[in-house]
Amino acid sequence: MKGLKKIALATAIAAAPFAAQAGMKALDDTTMGNVTGQAGVTIELETRVSIGEFTYTDEGTFAVSGIDLGGAVVSGTDSANAYASATGAGNLLDNLKIDIDIADDGDAIIHVGSLQTGPDGNPVPIDWGMTIDTMELRGNGGEQTTLVSDMSAWGLLGALDIRVDTDDVNGVAGTGSLNLDVAFTVEEMNFDVEFMGIGVNGMSIRGANDGGLTLDDAELMSLLGNGDDVDQDQRLVALASGQLGKSFAIARLEVYKGDNLNGTKEDVLRITVDDVLMDINIQETVIGGANIGTIGIDNLHISDTKLAVYGH
Repeated sequence: MKGLKKIALATAIAAAPFAAQAGMKALDDTTMGNVTGQAGVTIELETRVSIGEFTYTDEGTFAVSGIDLGGAVVSGTDSANAYASATGAGNLLDNLKIDIDIADDGDAIIHVGSLQTGPDGNPVPIDWGMTIDTMELRGNGGEQTTLVSDMSAWGLLGALDIRVDTDDVNGVAGTGSLNLDVAFTVEEMNFDVEFMGIGVNGMSIRGANDGGLTLDDAELMSLLGNGDDVDQDQRLVALASGQLGKSFAIARLEVYKGDNLNGTKEDVLRITVDDVLMDINIQETVIGGANIGTIGIDNLHISDTKLAVYGH
């Protein structure tokens, strides 16, 4: 679905667009107004969310318990506490500014940005943190398996742009798509895979230029540019390149209604992954109580990936 504009999931939590163009300058309110064509509405937000348990039940049940989402410090990790000491981050998911506009063609355009500006004039990325106690499978006869336990993670959201696009999908009138462009990092994630006896410590997800083989702007544009919006393509290249102080992982997605992959079912949930570009590193992989070493994946690029989701 490269012909559609970039896409976004409505569940998105927040991010701070480093709205950088080729000149690496943040988009100010006037420029943003020119992009959207509307004065629109702005919502400022700070929050912390706790969920005792989330369940999905078919015959048995999948349960996620002890969910806590907020600022970096919520993760309880030493690296998050060090970041908080240096930046003033805390327990709240805060300093969010959400700009909502309706374009001339009816598209809903949502930019999630930051209320904070750094010394370089660019918005400060939004810090986030979360913990999950357990993820479990439960049977009706008392059976239970713990899949994942003691999960903690924190990171930064550098950009989040959401568009509900009114363009018809595959020529079907009255359809549309949900578009997402997001730039983010996971600075540290830790969890245990209980039923396999595996522990993962110090996992990070960052941009392609965080380490290892680096890509220049032309190479990044060839991977991330889809030609629908040149300014947006340049923003994502700037975020991925590290020229704004940190290299962010990039994800571009589309969500819409359509047929399944072989055309035998109609009106299923379709997801197209236009691009995912990131580096993944794991400091410790623990098996049987011993660290078996580090794992690194450099410049992982996922593209042209289609999913169809429906009940059976």
